[in-house]
Amino acid sequence: MKTKKLNIAFFGSSLVSAYWNGAATYYRGIIRALNERGHQVTFYEPDAYERQQNRDMDDPEWAKVVVYDATEEAAFKCLKEAAAADIIVKASGVGVLDELLEREVLKLQTDDKLVVFWDVDAPATLDRVHHNPNDPFLALIPQYDMILTYGGGDPVVNAYEALGAKKCVPIYNALDTTTHYPVAPEPDFACDLAFLGNRLPDREARVEEFFLKPAAAMPDKQFIIGGSGWGDKQMSGNVTYIGHVYTNNHNAFNCTPKAVLNISRESMARYGFSPATRVFEAAGAGACIITDYWEGIDFFFEPDQEILVAKDGAEVAAILAGLTDEKARAIGEAAYRKVLSGHTYSHRAGQLEQLLYAKVKQVNEALA
Repeated sequence: MKTKKLNIAFFGSSLVSAYWNGAATYYRGIIRALNERGHQVTFYEPDAYERQQNRDMDDPEWAKVVVYDATEEAAFKCLKEAAAADIIVKASGVGVLDELLEREVLKLQTDDKLVVFWDVDAPATLDRVHHNPNDPFLALIPQYDMILTYGGGDPVVNAYEALGAKKCVPIYNALDTTTHYPVAPEPDFACDLAFLGNRLPDREARVEEFFLKPAAAMPDKQFIIGGSGWGDKQMSGNVTYIGHVYTNNHNAFNCTPKAVLNISRESMARYGFSPATRVFEAAGAGACIITDYWEGIDFFFEPDQEILVAKDGAEVAAILAGLTDEKARAIGEAAYRKVLSGHTYSHRAGQLEQLLYAKVKQVNEALA
């Protein structure tokens, strides 16, 4: 396979809907940036979890979207079509027929066709296979040409390579400057601290500690929580639950509050080097970000200057109590400058392009 503009087939959860799909903006940013570099991506996504009924975008010009029925027959039809691509990507967490897709994409592998596994939740995947030696994915890891991950740094890379991965590289999430940027404040989102995230088992306890506990301790402050699944959660009277926040409202959600809170899922905090996409989205809107502590924060932002870091709910409350409007603006502006200088999806696509071309060159040399 010559070094050329690439035709990429991508099996993922959803490109066109962020409904119960936290990877949507990550996929959009990477794929849009790849298209800007001349590469063609076909994104295969199942019609599942009411995502098509809760779309937040039309099919984009920068990718071909194929929505297939959540059946084996439909999946095999897509696999047959994907065989024409130069590179086939199976992302983790499609949510439908994952084991089948992980196994079958490898049957498309040839001497000049790369098959890549892209793990958008490596901590969860690694925890799963470590606890289940019979997990069918274990035997597949060494067969992929490359493992890409949403984050995790050296702990994830070392863990995957110990399981036999030929190569494992983090492609960190980032800012899509075409969709996330500063806008005018929206009164509906006005508060002292806002948090956006779906209710998930390995996030809930941390939301209680870093968000709900400080809110209960600060009745004079106003708090907003957005995301799916929190409707029956007990909260203090100064917390407003606003439900699912569509992507086109993210900028106002990030720009309006005095500060926005990032809360990592437990597994991602434990592995470190796994900033949530919303960290970069908030920084891209010029928001003042307060984050729970995780190893590797300073790889992306300078604590106290570009981001504020708390190790527990008491520290969140202390930070918020001492946070002036002037300081919040200064931190948000510094984060905005940092993310534009080194953490956009254009930066990530350039990294990915180099990786893929290097692998293509290696294959060509082996075939020569």
